[in-house]
Amino acid sequence: MRRTFRQLAAVKPARYLEPGAPTGLTGLSTHPAPRSTLLYLYSSTLDKLKEIPESSLYRQSTEALTKHRMSIVSAVEPDGYKEWSEKAKKVIAEHPEVFNTPEGGVDHDMGRHLRILRDGKVFVRSKADQEFDDTTEEWDGEENLGPELEGTRSTEDRKGQSVLGMKRPGGDAKTILWEEEPALTAEQISDLETKIGAGLIEEVIQVAEGEMKLVDVMVKSKVWEDLEEKPVEGQWTYFMRDTGTPVTQPPPQK
Repeated sequence: MRRTFRQLAAVKPARYLEPGAPTGLTGLSTHPAPRSTLLYLYSSTLDKLKEIPESSLYRQSTEALTKHRMSIVSAVEPDGYKEWSEKAKKVIAEHPEVFNTPEGGVDHDMGRHLRILRDGKVFVRSKADQEFDDTTEEWDGEENLGPELEGTRSTEDRKGQSVLGMKRPGGDAKTILWEEEPALTAEQISDLETKIGAGLIEEVIQVAEGEMKLVDVMVKSKVWEDLEEKPVEGQWTYFMRDTGTPVTQPPPQK
């Protein structure tokens, strides 16, 4: 679909796909980082599947498909990936406190980067920079906390003050320069789409997101356990091949 969309536009295919550009499918835009997103989703799915017994047919089939697609995606590396990976590991090792905020602690850099471990692999999830509208901000840049209460504070009113006290002074905060994983070329993405054979890479991401959420539903429902109400005898026989009916009808009697 994306290839056809470009041809109809009569433009020369670019080396890299533009994030947010139309894919040719309504409501589906070009994903900015499909490789790292898929690896994170697949690793998360494999982690969640460990809660289901290995004897479960659902776990076996989902695990096999997830590992197969994960191997296809991980085999394709963008230019400069190894150099970026070594640099990223060095940044995480030098500033572990920036990527890990202990429970009840105060984060650095407004919690912009978070280190996550999935299926034995390390991922860094970064918050996207928000675009601010100057017309809606305070003229002096101060955070609008609402009207100030007067009189004696109750215990309930003082709960929010503990959050203000935990804010880290500007001089004590650490910020880092984190570079995103290099992008795949348009040719590499097209190659992935062909090998996976499930449509555009953005559609593959949607399926992976749905599968990861489905695992939670399966775990909650405990689908591997026996039915609470046993099926009556012969309930599922109409799904089986009928061997009682003759293949051909007998010839008419004269």
